[in-house]
Amino acid sequence: MIVALVLLSAFLHAGWNALLRVEPDKDKGLVGAITIAALFACAIAAGRWIAGAIPFATAEALGWTLAAGLAEAVYFTTLARALELGRLGAVYTVSRGGAVLVVWPLSIVLFGELATWASTLGSTLVLLGLGLSSLGSTAGGNRAHRAGIAWAAACAASIAGYHLAYKAALLSGGNPSATFAVSLGLSAVISIVRIGGEGRRSLVRVVKARAARVTLMGVVCGGSFLILMEALARGGSGYVLTLRNTSVLFAAGLAWTIGERPHRTEMIGAAFVAGGAVLMSL
Repeated sequence: MIVALVLLSAFLHAGWNALLRVEPDKDKGLVGAITIAALFACAIAAGRWIAGAIPFATAEALGWTLAAGLAEAVYFTTLARALELGRLGAVYTVSRGGAVLVVWPLSIVLFGELATWASTLGSTLVLLGLGLSSLGSTAGGNRAHRAGIAWAAACAASIAGYHLAYKAALLSGGNPSATFAVSLGLSAVISIVRIGGEGRRSLVRVVKARAARVTLMGVVCGGSFLILMEALARGGSGYVLTLRNTSVLFAAGLAWTIGERPHRTEMIGAAFVAGGAVLMSL
């Protein structure tokens, strides 16, 4: 059950990243999408609350949820910048694979998850895959694309941050849907404030001009994270994140559908990251 949830979440996650990559105004388009995703998540959380679910059993769970929201705000900002400058396949591989290398050892230390020979070999493959993807980006990309890869590395750190905070919130008594709704709502508010008055006026224009795409991106984004939260509530944080990073293969395939032609070493690197993620999840 956990594997099916994680793989579905992985596909949806790669899908909304591909939609963002073809969005002309990535920052405003993403802010619009996460606002819609937050409203969607709040509706789901409200329904579960009415049905009797307790949103937060402890203050600690709420605290970790707010921490996740701060990390997500950084994630959305760095992701938009990375995809504005770099190609989808390489940016996605570096951001997701880099997060694995942070989360996996910290999950062992913080949450008592086990290290095995398979997870150790898997982390080596992920590291090799990241190196190949970065090498391919250097060889096959211009200066802007290389800058995008640097933003993707910053994005990886924020992914690790919100993922670990989510797991801590769930372990402290947070309901999966409520945790995500509050976290994403906070990150949406931060993003709306960050873009300023002129940015908010531009946001309205973007949403009006491309309402269907922004709405679809928001619903798919919200759905992918809600499914992730349910998987996190059932499995270890290192296990779930590493298995979810099989999404790099989905992203590599979607890159071709939107007209990108990844460098061969980037494709090989994505395969190594996905293979390493599978081994780490065993």
